Amino acid sequence: MLVQENAGPRPFRRWLLALSCLACLASTAMAQPGETPHSLAYDAQSRGPVPIPPTERGLQTVVAEPWFKVSDEAFPLEGAAFGRRGDLLFVDAAGGPAFRLTPDKHLSIVLPGSKQQLGGLAVHKDGRIFAARTGEGFRNGSVVAMQPDGSGLRTVVPADAGYVVNDLVFDAQGGFYFTDFRGTSTDPKGGVYYVSPDHSTVTPVLPNLAMANGVALSPDGKVLWATEFARNLLHRVELANPTTPTPIGTAVPYHFTGPAPDSMRVDSDGNVYVAVYGQGRVLAFNRNGIPIGQVLLPGRGEGHNLRSTSLALKPGTDELFIVTNDGDGGQGSNIFHTRGFAKALPLFSHR
Repeated sequence: MLVQENAGPRPFRRWLLALSCLACLASTAMAQPGETPHSLAYDAQSRGPVPIPPTERGLQTVVAEPWFKVSDEAFPLEGAAFGRRGDLLFVDAAGGPAFRLTPDKHLSIVLPGSKQQLGGLAVHKDGRIFAARTGEGFRNGSVVAMQPDGSGLRTVVPADAGYVVNDLVFDAQGGFYFTDFRGTSTDPKGGVYYVSPDHSTVTPVLPNLAMANGVALSPDGKVLWATEFARNLLHRVELANPTTPTPIGTAVPYHFTGPAPDSMRVDSDGNVYVAVYGQGRVLAFNRNGIPIGQVLLPGRGEGHNLRSTSLALKPGTDELFIVTNDGDGGQGSNIFHTRGFAKALPLFSHR
């Protein structure tokens, strides 16, 4: 009898509850007319070609200042690195030359341009400049080395090895890591490789990446960082030795929003600075891969200076130099300047 008595009223009670909820919603809407818009509208945070993602709006943010105009033409600048005399080295990645910019802002050519397009640069502890070549049409790239004045050019990793070499970084032993920029977001063929100090062997360290791009090492050389351009990933790899990750040492601590993580550098505190191509900014992460700051380039809200590809920290200082170009925006190719969280690593600590 108790079951039958309670079974009948239950649907009625549910109906009353639903009716009260509807009445409540209706009264709320009538009491606060217009509070919920009926159409989407741009605001200050969403207007423009490259709005800051919501998860990054609270980061410590600075705006870099113009430092040097390379050209009124939009050369795709890349490969920023400092040489032993305090010169800033960088390249025109569209088959143009490698440049040297002295501290007093005198610009000269180190290596003439060629069809074997240049990418990243790194300076060996003996002063030689090593250059990544992405190859003609992003095929058959290589690594070459030269004296500081551009003479004595020789091949370290040959073109017939099949890599598309994008960037490189030295370790304390004089070996170096390079990124292989092959593949697509759905067909990862690239990776990170290690070249022994005598240049006799090339060993895969982090295979199966989609357009591996930037590469960097922690101050103690025990953590390898890499960016995956086509899948917007930041990789952090703890190393048991130069070619072997520790058993649980590989991780993806960050997934970027929008285009696209490019070259990176590390400061003396282990913070990692990643140039974000297509967004006119640099994101900074702590030694664990947690975002802690960002640098914006002037004009990015209006679509200028978005092709931020690379950066360099000046040894002995916290000065950060960012190379970019404006595409068809009319502002050419430029270098911007700001300051990072900590000083750069000594020039030949492991690079």
